[in-house]
Amino acid sequence: MRLRCLLVTLIGTLSLATGAVHAQSAGGGGALAPRAPGAGASPALDTEAPRANDALALAIYRELVEINTITATGDTAQAAEAMARRLRDAGFAASDVQVFKPAPRKGNLVARLRGSGARRPLLLLAHIDVVEARGEQWQTDPFRLTEKDGYFHGRGTSDDKFMAAAFVANLIRYRQEGYQPQRDIVLVLETDEEILDADAMGIQWLIAHQRDLIDAEFALNEGGSVVLKDGRPRWNTLQTSEKVSVFFKLEVHDAGGHSAVPTRSNAIYRLAAGLERLATFEFPLQLTDTTRAWLDQMARIETEPTRSDMRAVLQPSPDAQALRRLSASPSLNAQLRTTCVATLIEGGQATNALPQRAAATVNCRLMPGTTVESVRETLAVVLAEPAIVISPIGVSTVSDPSPLRADLMAAIESVSAEFWPGAPILPTMSAGATDGTFLRNAGIPTYGHSGMAMEQGESRAHGLDERVPVGSFYKGVEYLYRLVRRLAGPT
Repeated sequence: MRLRCLLVTLIGTLSLATGAVHAQSAGGGGALAPRAPGAGASPALDTEAPRANDALALAIYRELVEINTITATGDTAQAAEAMARRLRDAGFAASDVQVFKPAPRKGNLVARLRGSGARRPLLLLAHIDVVEARGEQWQTDPFRLTEKDGYFHGRGTSDDKFMAAAFVANLIRYRQEGYQPQRDIVLVLETDEEILDADAMGIQWLIAHQRDLIDAEFALNEGGSVVLKDGRPRWNTLQTSEKVSVFFKLEVHDAGGHSAVPTRSNAIYRLAAGLERLATFEFPLQLTDTTRAWLDQMARIETEPTRSDMRAVLQPSPDAQALRRLSASPSLNAQLRTTCVATLIEGGQATNALPQRAAATVNCRLMPGTTVESVRETLAVVLAEPAIVISPIGVSTVSDPSPLRADLMAAIESVSAEFWPGAPILPTMSAGATDGTFLRNAGIPTYGHSGMAMEQGESRAHGLDERVPVGSFYKGVEYLYRLVRRLAGPT
């Protein structure tokens, strides 16, 4: 799971066509209609002249959001076919636009803009499935793209239909402009990303059945975004690695008995005591090349005392008190170590009987290089209860970080400076998970980088009332257009 603006002084330097459209607010949200130049920006973002391809990008975005693609119950095949029609209608050959349906209502799109072949392909990956959204709990219909209060609302607006819409719109724009890159640009819109299953029918299925079709030198994926504070850009992230999500089942069994005659071997109590010990346990500090680089860059941005604490943790002998203070922040703590947390609990069989079983599910997020077995062994020591049986749930996929490519960093630094001057590029490790893991293991280095600018702490991916700033949507589409063109060459 997850997940993610031009300065006013830059506006005068852009000679981009006008005439874009977007939704106009009307109470709880209204129909999509033409906008006037400069209108529709988020209150926290500067306005800018609309771009020529805004209308196309918005129409594609709307179509994707308004197709219910909930992983378990929705129809990603319909969404994949819809995007395939748009590409074919734009002049792409049928042989370069293929939809694969591994199962009913499951669809993957693979499309190709052919280049000169001077360089190996670039892969653009976005998932079109989304997590569940219950309309009665939302302020707006989650499967209607609604503009309200300077934001686009709807399930998938950020995760990950923004990138899907941007990639499709930009691929059409490249073709309309007659652009021929030095490398093929391969677009993959996949299903089943949200279920974290090695047997899912998205990129895992494509790797197993269409590996040659998606071959690339490297890939761009979700997982990185521009972080704003009060509308000002703080940094732009490039995700090179991810923590590994592992689930463990903890179980205690007992003979039980009548609740009128309690015993000291109560399964619920024994499990609860172990979980209490886990709640206060911290795995040791573990830094990777990516998180070291991230801490070093963050120390140049943060204010005191956080700046000094970050530098103290980077020392050969990390300062214990500095580490304790940083660890108090959940988001910072997730970057510093492996974490394990109880997420589900169950037990007992009757209100008047001693429990014969108590169980809990624990979700661990492993730092790259950490093995599942070493974490299981640590849990056994921490729980300190021989009666608790610890069993991994499912199969976890571990992948090595993608290397920091000099050409990729140079391109990102150059294009990002046009949009967010002064914002440093931070290599990051995602505490969550994406399907970049499977691409990395297939030999395709993958980098999370979206161009979506969001206020720090604002992300609502997977939550209620998911939304993105209107201005950030348009800027993100244009940013990805320029970045992909720079990466595909010629510059």
